[in-house]
Amino acid sequence: MTRYRFVTPHRTGKWYADLKTAQRHACEIGAGFLDEMTGRFVAYVETMLEVATEDRAEAA
Repeated sequence: MTRYRFVTPHRTGKWYADLKTAQRHACEIGAGFLDEMTGRFVAYVETMLEVATEDRAEAA
């Protein structure tokens, strides 16, 4: 499972299951904004996207 969050120099966002949701909530921590006209996410300077993946071993 992959999770996404945005991090600024002063704030850290919550983990979200998909990138679109993380982008929608990024404005809450001042990481960027979602352009309503184009639907594109614009990150502010020094904003980083963190991606976490969990590798689950399947039982054989």
